[in-house]
Amino acid sequence: MSNREVISLHVATRDDIRDLITRRPLPGPGLPQIDPFLFLNHHGPQTYPANNDGLPFGPHPHRGFETVTFILAGSLAHHDSGSGASVVEAGGVQWMTAGSGLVHAELSPERFRRSGGALEILQLWINLPARLKMTDPAYVPLAAAEMSKSEPGCGASMLTVSGTDDAPFRSLTDVMLAIVSIEPGSRAVLPAPPGRNVLFYTIDGEADIGKETVPEHTAARLTDGDQVECSSAGGCRILFGHAEPIGEPVVAHGPFVMNTEAEIAQAIHDYQAGRFGGL
Repeated sequence: MSNREVISLHVATRDDIRDLITRRPLPGPGLPQIDPFLFLNHHGPQTYPANNDGLPFGPHPHRGFETVTFILAGSLAHHDSGSGASVVEAGGVQWMTAGSGLVHAELSPERFRRSGGALEILQLWINLPARLKMTDPAYVPLAAAEMSKSEPGCGASMLTVSGTDDAPFRSLTDVMLAIVSIEPGSRAVLPAPPGRNVLFYTIDGEADIGKETVPEHTAARLTDGDQVECSSAGGCRILFGHAEPIGEPVVAHGPFVMNTEAEIAQAIHDYQAGRFGGL
């Protein structure tokens, strides 16, 4: 088995949204995407006071990709124009396929706005190939108890959302996604089949891959290989995933990700004409 090595490190850029602490490792300088992984926002960690305004993500449209939201702490209420609605608590995940287009809102539940508390959220955008960009929208909420649990090493644990036989969600493009936790002084061996692009982001703590240290809040671009062997002296959590690269042109305009400028113009027209529905 061949171990993947670090090609480059990309520290997340701080880009707060009102009072919401936000770091963005992807896209960033020198790292426009890790095909098909397009965008990653890390919100928090922070503690909201009682009687707060909650998250600022009111109704907005999407077309052409999927959003996967990890609720690490706190809770998140979702509503969309395709009748998807739920509140997901800490440890859960929301997987939304925007596909041909919908409008959704991601807000804090009334209980959280009233009482406050800890909040930490990851939101990842995953591209769809041209053949799937106009697929029907869909939304799946997953609770913490539904995640597949495994131990990729002594002192390491992995909560898998998708991409394995026992994972609770099967994506349209066979994307594998998981949260990996490594205890201080421990190591993990994470399978990453050859030819697939790896997403590796340190949520907290530092991870060592070979002779390279991946600092906290940093994305690592890796070589090809069969697996990622990593360790952590002080302990860490990692957003880990892998997927087949799409290899198609990416044209992004705000909340729309398509293959051509003409398709972006059509998305804007369709949204303004009300074809995405509304909340």
